[in-house]
Amino acid sequence: MSGDAPTAPVTLRAYVEGATRVLAEAGVGSPRYDATELAAHALGLPRVDLVLPPALPDGFATTYAGLVERRRAREPLQHITGRTAFRHLTLRVEPGVFVPRPETETVAQPAVDEARRLLAAGRTPVVVDLCTGTGAIALSVATEVPGARVVAVDLSPEAVDLTRRNAAAVGATDVRVEHADVRDPDLLADLAGAVDVVVSNPPYIPPDAVPTDPEVRDHDPDLALYGGGTDGLDVPRAVVAAAARLLAPGGLLVMEHAEVQDAPARDVASATGAFTDVGTAPDLTGRPRTLVARRVAAAGVGDSPA
Repeated sequence: MSGDAPTAPVTLRAYVEGATRVLAEAGVGSPRYDATELAAHALGLPRVDLVLPPALPDGFATTYAGLVERRRAREPLQHITGRTAFRHLTLRVEPGVFVPRPETETVAQPAVDEARRLLAAGRTPVVVDLCTGTGAIALSVATEVPGARVVAVDLSPEAVDLTRRNAAAVGATDVRVEHADVRDPDLLADLAGAVDVVVSNPPYIPPDAVPTDPEVRDHDPDLALYGGGTDGLDVPRAVVAAAARLLAPGGLLVMEHAEVQDAPARDVASATGAFTDVGTAPDLTGRPRTLVARRVAAAGVGDSPA
């Protein structure tokens, strides 16, 4: 018999491998992971198995190519899929709100640990997450330490709305979410001197240190990136000042910063006279990225009211 042999259908693995090459050439840092995540998103699945792949529906090639092109142009993966993983949670992510990074999971850990310690001691820990963004840290504490009293604060109305929706989605409906400015001296006045943990991933990038990654530079909101002042530490200073006022004696402050800001961040905390055990904790890669300090009871320095 004559005639051409039938063309074998393109497999999901072949699509993913092709997309991986395209994304690698575009400079995407995790091309195969992103290509696989985009394939799952195109199929409406949480994940895909390339060894035992699902059947590909009509139109998959066109849909997938469109998603890969968006990622090739360096649109964040999280904006394309509308979600991100953070610790044990899957959170909704939207343009206009800062995308939480894996290194911030190590900022959440001391807050979780402290809340667990206090709960085990028979107390109800009060944890405040300043500059909450998607609510990643606040919701991690709320879901990993049931019984903790958690408050999340952000200046961005979009972030506040998204945090509230994320809280409902993960079942953390008791989390208090406030639209407020961390620089407000009356912020959370009802909790002054009564908070056990203040944790924050504030904006801290100096004005002359524009991020090189297009995903950050072109898509994360400036409000969530640049900390103000020549050193980028104006908002972090406000976080430290708020912590000095809000924390009870012995309360814990945990704040993310840039790796070049470890010494200045410690100086900011020490200069208040409100903290002891001022130190720096590393991120996942060992870089100095987190200020950790304890509130002391120093007369005249933000003491809790009698």
